[in-house]
Amino acid sequence: MSCCSKPLDLAGLFAALADKTRLRLLNLMAGQEVCVCHFVAILGQSQPKISRHLAYLRKAGVVAARREGKWMHYSICATADAASASILAAVLAALEGDPRMQADRAKLALCAPESQTVPLSAVLAAPIAPRASW
Repeated sequence: MSCCSKPLDLAGLFAALADKTRLRLLNLMAGQEVCVCHFVAILGQSQPKISRHLAYLRKAGVVAARREGKWMHYSICATADAASASILAAVLAALEGDPRMQADRAKLALCAPESQTVPLSAVLAAPIAPRASW
């Protein structure tokens, strides 16, 4: 996956972060690529609603997508904009301590036990490479 080359608009970034569902999606993507099917299972929401939120995050330049067959896989997109990167890193760090976010990550570990995470410090430093298979 390529990193986001355009600088993020701060107002757009804050708007993207101002929704509980989008925060839960970012929490699940912290350090890994996640299939839409896992978002649907974990969040208990419809696929169209999840896809709408992911499209909002894509438009804001926060996440990148990769198609594999009929499924889309999403990951957090590294940005060259230092201010946006630090805001996103702070949000992800804050989400780590939230009990609901921890429960979501535990559900992801059950849905996709083969998924491996990378350290939070590396999430925004470089783009996440696509996985060979899920």
